[in-house]
Amino acid sequence: MKGLVCAVLLGLLFLDLSAGTESPPKVQVYTRLPGEFGKSNVFICHATDFYPPEIQIDLLNNGKVIPGATQTDLAFEESWHYHLTKHVSITPKEGDQLACRVTHLKKTHTYIWESDF
Repeated sequence: MKGLVCAVLLGLLFLDLSAGTESPPKVQVYTRLPGEFGKSNVFICHATDFYPPEIQIDLLNNGKVIPGATQTDLAFEESWHYHLTKHVSITPKEGDQLACRVTHLKKTHTYIWESDF
């Protein structure tokens, strides 16, 4: 029994060490429906394949955080890389600039949504 417990602990330690490679997120910014000004939609930011799991996602309209956004639970893949999605209901107006700001490992990148028009 002791041998089994030691083997399991060593296996978990090996998995944790192999997951220790930093990896920046891959980010997708899109809307649920084709983007049309003046029509209700859902603005979505999906970050995948990042490690470590500390990350912040902000949804922005004209540089300001959009209130009421919902975030999924942080989840991980077999490779111990993580994914996270944040979304909010919006009605974009012409001239709005919707964006997703992602901060990971103290590095911030902003991804601009481009409407279908």
